[in-house]
Order: sequence, then C-alpha cells, then structure tokens
Amino acid sequence: MNDEQLLRYSRHLLLEEIDIAGQEQLLNSHVLVIGAGGLGSACAPYLVAAGVGQITLVDHDRVELTNLQRQIMHQNNSVGMTKVGSGKRFLNSLNPGIIINAIKQKADEALLEELVIKASVVIDCTDNFATRHLINRAAFKHKKVLVLGAAIGFDAQVSVFDFRQPSSPCYACVFPPDPNFAETNCASMGVFSPLVGIIGSLQAAQALQILIGFGEPLLGRLLIWNARNSQIDEIKIRRNPDCPVCGAHRQ
Repeated sequence: MNDEQLLRYSRHLLLEEIDIAGQEQLLNSHVLVIGAGGLGSACAPYLVAAGVGQITLVDHDRVELTNLQRQIMHQNNSVGMTKVGSGKRFLNSLNPGIIINAIKQKADEALLEELVIKASVVIDCTDNFATRHLINRAAFKHKKVLVLGAAIGFDAQVSVFDFRQPSSPCYACVFPPDPNFAETNCASMGVFSPLVGIIGSLQAAQALQILIGFGEPLLGRLLIWNARNSQIDEIKIRRNPDCPVCGAHRQ
C-alpha cells in the first residue's frame, strides 16, 4: 500500500482481524455485485469505501424517480441514466482508487458464465426469483462464495453459500425452482426504505469477512429480519440431497 492508502484505510489497519494483510487482501479482490437497486446501492458503496480493489456492477435497468426513496447510490440528476452508469459515477467519487466495471445487461446465463468465474465473491442484490436461481447455479458451478440478500415490504433475508466447501447447501435447497412462482417486487408490494440499506450493508459485511477470512459468516444460516419489530431470527440450512442444483445426483 502507498501512503495515501495507509491513511485512507487506517481505521481498518487498527483492527487486529484486518491489519495490513487483510487490507491488502481486499485491495487484490474482485467482487461481482449483481443488481444496482436498493440492496446494491448499500452494498457496493461499502465495498468500495472498504477498499475492495475491483467491483463489477451489473444491472440492465435505468433510474426512475420512484427508485430514489431507497436506492441511495442514485440522485435526482441520475433519473433516466442507466443504474450502472449512475452507480459507477457515485462509486468513483467515493473512492477513485477502485476499478469499477459497469455492465448494462440483464444477468442471463451467458453473462453469468463469463463474469462469475472472474470474481472472488458473488453478491446477489437482485429482486427476481428466476435470476437468483441463475446466479446460484453459476456460483455453484464455479465453486464461488455467494452472498444472498432479499428484501420486500418489511421483511428481509441474508445468507452465505460457500461452494468451495463440498457440504455447502445452496439457494435452491431452501427455495426450490418453481416455474409457476408468482413474482413479487417493490413496484407492486412496496419496501421500507431503510430495510434495503440494512440488508445491503450486511451483505457487504459478509463479503468482507469472507475476503479477509475472519469471524463467522452466515454459512449454512439464513438470517431473517423483521423491520416491524426489529426481530432477527436465524434458520440453519442443510444441503438437500434431492436438490436439483447441488444434490447428490448432481455431483
């Protein structure tokens, strides 16, 4: 690290769990953030501020006025811009020393095949059930760590799947693919503004723990947050032997 980086990240360097070695690990890492909406707007800035060396931000959408209630990476003058363009502008202003790759494209199977293999950690900040399953499959295929977040209304979830570990469950173990699944989103259900900030920040924290290698990330655990009463519950997750993605017959 140079002198400017030593000063910028000095509060990390004071933490025994991080120190210089951990910060250098972050600077050499590449995180794939899929979704530049509410969750991504909280997650990506903390990764950039913390010093993750390279971020690839993926989203196919444009900023609308209704997004500004919760998607704090975008401002009034972002309306009409691509979310990745607006996000890159914000992230560059936050920490110009970080490489930001902005990809305006829907996260389909072909794109994920190209991007997931290059990432140190994959973070799912999407709000689409089908896309989550595509991300899960790609992360499992390439043995990456997947940090999942979801938020709707006043309810949210966070979990981590470490596919480097043979015993790790996957997203499909908990929420099996369902072609008849009735999709819900913020446009139809609404979402409590700070909720996506809380969950996106938790996703960033989980990714940083994984990248540096300290503490106990939410491996095999699903954290459930109820913003109505600030109640936090936790469910332990085990691999489903009949899972269509990671089950025994798929090995």
